[in-house]
Amino acid sequence: MRVSFWAAALCGLALAAAAGEPGEVELRRVVPGADRVERVPGPPPYWRAFRDGEAIGLALSTGQAIGSVGYSGKPLDILVGIDRAGVITGALVLEQHEPILATGATAADIDAFVASLAGRPITEPITVVRRGAGRGEIDAVAGATVSSHVIADAVMVASRAVARAAGLLGGATVALDDFAPATWDELLADGSLATRRITGAELTAELAGHGAVPTIAVDPDATVAELFVGLASVARIGRNLLGDARFAHETARLAPGDTLLFVGGRGLYSFRGTGWRRTGVLDRIQIAQDDRTWQPAAADHVRVDALAIGGAPELRELSLLVAGADSGFRPERPWRLQLLLPGRDAEGRPVTAFADVAYDLPDRYRRTVAPEPALWERIWRARAGEIAVLIAALGVLTCIFFGQDWLVTDPRRLRVVRLGFLAFTLLWLGWYASAQLSVVNVLTFTDALRTGFRWEPFLVEPLIFLLWAGVAAALVLWGRGPFCGWLCPFGALQELTNQAGRRLGVPQLAVPWWLHERLRSLKFLIFLGLFAVSLGSVGLAHQLAEVEPFKTAIVLRFWREPWFVAWALLVLAAGLFVERAFCRYLCPLGAALAIPARIRQFEWLRRRRQCGVECRICAVQCPVGAIQPEGPIHSGECIHCLNCQANYWNDKLCPPLIERRRRAERRAALIATGAPPA
Repeated sequence: MRVSFWAAALCGLALAAAAGEPGEVELRRVVPGADRVERVPGPPPYWRAFRDGEAIGLALSTGQAIGSVGYSGKPLDILVGIDRAGVITGALVLEQHEPILATGATAADIDAFVASLAGRPITEPITVVRRGAGRGEIDAVAGATVSSHVIADAVMVASRAVARAAGLLGGATVALDDFAPATWDELLADGSLATRRITGAELTAELAGHGAVPTIAVDPDATVAELFVGLASVARIGRNLLGDARFAHETARLAPGDTLLFVGGRGLYSFRGTGWRRTGVLDRIQIAQDDRTWQPAAADHVRVDALAIGGAPELRELSLLVAGADSGFRPERPWRLQLLLPGRDAEGRPVTAFADVAYDLPDRYRRTVAPEPALWERIWRARAGEIAVLIAALGVLTCIFFGQDWLVTDPRRLRVVRLGFLAFTLLWLGWYASAQLSVVNVLTFTDALRTGFRWEPFLVEPLIFLLWAGVAAALVLWGRGPFCGWLCPFGALQELTNQAGRRLGVPQLAVPWWLHERLRSLKFLIFLGLFAVSLGSVGLAHQLAEVEPFKTAIVLRFWREPWFVAWALLVLAAGLFVERAFCRYLCPLGAALAIPARIRQFEWLRRRRQCGVECRICAVQCPVGAIQPEGPIHSGECIHCLNCQANYWNDKLCPPLIERRRRAERRAALIATGAPPA
């Protein structure tokens, strides 16, 4: 048994995950080197990670950030760490309910897959492949490809959302390089610069609302402060204000995700003051955005002596402020510069009022960022070739059924077409594409209907989705036969091995009808049992669904634990003596499809009045015992192999046709000899 370090390490983590909040130990684990974490409420929520007081990255929960859901339709939560360069530093599973045990994978395999995401930049696309990962790719968990896709997508989408909110992706939605010459008045006119003038009367009114009076004496009409603010990181704003050389110098000093703000002011009240030289904080202003507010540190302040732009007024103070990536500042969202106005109440205690200068970046500087396609859309595009092959195969099968009367008139032609299609189903659809339908799909679908249905989890596996769509259509036209008889890789494996066994002289056992009728009820009992268990525990039902050897023989190609391989080989061995023994008596998926097969609206298989009365050849030769002794074909058991239709047109095998042919031959012989026909 494989033992994963992550599996052992996460034993304690399960308790924290159950409480819905990771512990500090887990947070530090995904951001190595962090000595302190600080929660940021968002949206979306995340944790900042610090070392020696310096921000080194962040951590996030995919469940909290984007409400991630797994392929099972149940909550999926991955704890992810990201450094300031946007590279994943670690990832841990907090919660997952994927049907991995039903596919041969283990929880340790999922843990190892998630851990392998470390070191990957969140800005670069990542492709999950079934095997042989190359650059920019990652190997899926064997037997859990769909879950692997969903997990990787949740990590990347949540990480990008949080990194963008935290400023790690910089101005991803802002056209920072947009430049055209502009004057001061033009920047004011189009909103590139925002301004506000605060008079003595406004100062008195603001403080009066707090039960205070100004500490400075000013005339009501005097300008206490007139402030101008703008987003200097944008070239059209900052480059025009500062000039080419100064703009290049200041922006080159910015760390990834930092934003440069411009503040200019004049009037009786300084927005900088002098206390910042002593305290290290510009305590007369603060920046507010959404629910976050912070005061610029002296280290984030750059003094500007003069502006290069034409038409600018004479300003008393000019400053550049750096909103660091760790501040969570988002340049594309509205923000406010707040000037703190001093006053005193009646008892002489200090009181502070705020005067806001609101800034909203003009639309001309916003990039239209196309939303990232959903995971299922990306998978469908990536597997377009496979989808085309499957659609073509479904088209060929449809032509076979619509043209069955022509096909079956030549038994050799039918045999070549059928064996060729079964070989395609086994080799390409099964062993290559792993597109094997299972009763697990049925249980997952019914559980989704009960607990909140969403199409997305079912769309992430396009071949499975298309097969189920084809099965749904076929149930109306032909019953369950098109899938069970032609599109089931394990069914194809059984039939092909039985045909090989016959050529090698393996004796075929005829099951008496009375016993066959009783044994075929087993598959319905198995399906109903699995369905009943799934109502209480879908995970347990998926484990019990191992009665199907599909995953072992088809999805994992017998590369599995010995007991699973032994069961698959035992089933195939039984099929050497009783054709399609598993399909006949044990297949829960076949039972699940047999129930709605009664809705079939057309009768495609021809029968004669002598069938079951004068002749039982078709009933004896039916590979699944679907033809009853009285002659009717059981629609819930028929796999539409068309053998009975080949017999229907065979005048050397079908007794009514033999008699008709002999009469025609006798009539022709009499006519040839000149004797009158009888």
